[in-house]
Amino acid sequence: MVVSTTGNSNGITTQLGQQGLGQQPWWVEQWMELINAYRFKKRLERAWDYARSGNVVSIRFEGRRVHARVQGTGEDPYKVKLWLDVLNDEDWGYVLEALSLKARWSAQLLAGIMPQDIERAFAASGKRLFPFKLQEVRSECTCPDKANPCKHVSAVYYLMGDRFSEDPFVLFQLRGRTRSQLLADLAERRRQGAVLRQEHVPHPVHAAIADPARWWRYDAALDPDLVVITPALEGESGLEGAGPLPLAEEPRFPEANRLFLERLREQGMAMGQLAMVRAMAAGADSTTNGEESGDGAGAVG
Repeated sequence: MVVSTTGNSNGITTQLGQQGLGQQPWWVEQWMELINAYRFKKRLERAWDYARSGNVVSIRFEGRRVHARVQGTGEDPYKVKLWLDVLNDEDWGYVLEALSLKARWSAQLLAGIMPQDIERAFAASGKRLFPFKLQEVRSECTCPDKANPCKHVSAVYYLMGDRFSEDPFVLFQLRGRTRSQLLADLAERRRQGAVLRQEHVPHPVHAAIADPARWWRYDAALDPDLVVITPALEGESGLEGAGPLPLAEEPRFPEANRLFLERLREQGMAMGQLAMVRAMAAGADSTTNGEESGDGAGAVG
């Protein structure tokens, strides 16, 4: 719950209410799981009290880092820095390519919702959006406490969780892309993809694909001396070479697909045998005609 944004030109919360963060989206809960697993529980209790009592004087973004001032027991506030490792341009190229292929991801991000499977897009680059462990959240503080994170860093960490609930793009910014950059790059990728799809001309469909009756017919003239017709060997009906057919299944008729394939094989064998009979008959007619022509020519000579 936001109770104060004093000292922040960018409106980032610097104080939580007594109820803390309350019910939060899943991506905030995932962020908070890291800090809540910190083994120094007393330090976390102090940090939580700082976050609720207004000890965080200011929070601001400078580039890809979060800068804050936290009032401790001393006179001057301590200076805190918090950041994540950024992705380079090549890594972001893989992420953007993956994001552009799913309209749902783009729609959810535009609506301010973090897709629950967003890590699948980052997996294309071999990187992650969310830190895997607390040590991946880099931090510095000017206080004398040698432990990291100290209570001042942890207080800022809690407030960052509240910031994520308002704007999930903050996580992207910490990884190297602001909201405007990400959406502009994503729009450009989708535009390029649309242009490529429009420019793609599909190959013409052969007539035999649309007309199964043409599967066993060859209309061009063949030289009989160059053609040897033999029956197909067992297991070479063409269906085996085509691989599994994408047939829909109907639970009420579990044997339907098997019976259909058997009938198709029988039909193929029958049509193949008929084609061979016709071809052999045509070859015989051609030979007979040739012999008759030869006899006639000899008689004339």
